[in-house]
Amino acid sequence: EVCVVLGPSGSGKSTLVRIVAGFDRPSAGSVRVAGVEVSALSARRAARYRSEVLGYADQHYWRSLAEDLTAEELVGLPLGLRGAAPAERDRRARRLLERVGLLDRSDALPRELSGGEQQRIALCAALVHSPALLVADEPTGELDATTAQAVLTELAELAREEGAAALVVSHDPASAAIADRVVHVRDGRIGEERLEAEDKVVIGRGGWLRVPEDTLRAAGIGDRATVRLGEGFVELRPSGVGPTAPDVQPSVRSATGTTVQARGVTRRYGNALALAPLDATFEPGTMTVVTGASGSGKSTLLALLAGLDLPDEGEVRVGDVVLSELDREARAALRAEQIGVVGQIPGLSGRLTAVENVELGLAVRGVEGADARERALRALAVVGLAENSARAVDRLSAGERERVALARVIAGEPSVLIADEPTSRLDSVTTLAMGSLLADLARQHGTTVICATHDPLLVSLAGVELPLRAAVRSV
Repeated sequence: EVCVVLGPSGSGKSTLVRIVAGFDRPSAGSVRVAGVEVSALSARRAARYRSEVLGYADQHYWRSLAEDLTAEELVGLPLGLRGAAPAERDRRARRLLERVGLLDRSDALPRELSGGEQQRIALCAALVHSPALLVADEPTGELDATTAQAVLTELAELAREEGAAALVVSHDPASAAIADRVVHVRDGRIGEERLEAEDKVVIGRGGWLRVPEDTLRAAGIGDRATVRLGEGFVELRPSGVGPTAPDVQPSVRSATGTTVQARGVTRRYGNALALAPLDATFEPGTMTVVTGASGSGKSTLLALLAGLDLPDEGEVRVGDVVLSELDREARAALRAEQIGVVGQIPGLSGRLTAVENVELGLAVRGVEGADARERALRALAVVGLAENSARAVDRLSAGERERVALARVIAGEPSVLIADEPTSRLDSVTTLAMGSLLADLARQHGTTVICATHDPLLVSLAGVELPLRAAVRSV
């Protein structure tokens, strides 16, 4: 069975998979997988359980990718640790790489792969030892729609071929297409369950019904509904009060934007061409989305525009400054002054609270004290995290951490905001809110906003789309 658990950011999806994987213990109740009482395992036995029974694909896929191993070595590593013969290990690894379209990248190191390619490598490594249960936490968060669907289909097919169960958690309703069972969660509770063509809602203690929000919204039901009892059914109808309007978030401040230009830029990693020659101009007051399939060079381009990397040919200008003419320290100073970067990896301190992480980013820019606290709290309110400002980042969901990272950049009031897949782990409602925020920064505040994305919602809000095509890999 393939079970997909759907829910918005912060609903408890990642907590569920960490408990099933034996990384966390439940506060109450029990978890049993293939006859194993997971919640009673010691740390050593839990590690053995994960290596023998479980295949785990974490949403923080980069944690499992050793930087000095090739893609083929990374995929085969779990089998090697189990004592498999090298020939069998390599055969299985190459088969999986071929099925996800990465056989030609088998010799590539993680830094030579796009975020989407890295995520597929991590998924292959989770499947290579034919686990009894595959647990996948947001397995397609970094992938474009076409690649995401291919990976989901592959995941389901491999699970069924191996006779394994699969537990997939996601914010993307498209994931339900591969499911035998779909469970909707919100605020840590099950709100709906669908098995094949049958829809169910959960009846809680005292007779409470948890009806999915999209169902209520489609029926025009807002805060109130009338209830009619019939023979064998209960009917809900709108009470005259329509769906409530979303809360208006505090406005955001930003500096005037700066023109960013790429002229004939290319980037290679060894013999692999990561970014083909490109000319582009990114104007103030415009949100530009960089689109393209996984591996087309979106992340590579953004790193060049932010001065985190330098092109092999061509130049990047931020205003009148040519980035390649600056040393590393000068480029860092320019970012602190003008450029805000939201990477695929949030880069937050898990032990600090959300507001402390934002304040830390401001301290780097010389903003401290009461002013820093005020700006940090305001930025967190803008991204919808005012109530979570005092929570440690380790206690937040992946989607909430992405919003903290965005708040940290917004608080710095940059003239250029560069975001790499900023909505990849957000549900559609939050994506729309964050996308509208980025568009507002551009259109109303003049910020130069550049986003790499495969999310059609974010693309629809942009002023300009810059599509990239995958470069020829061997040159």
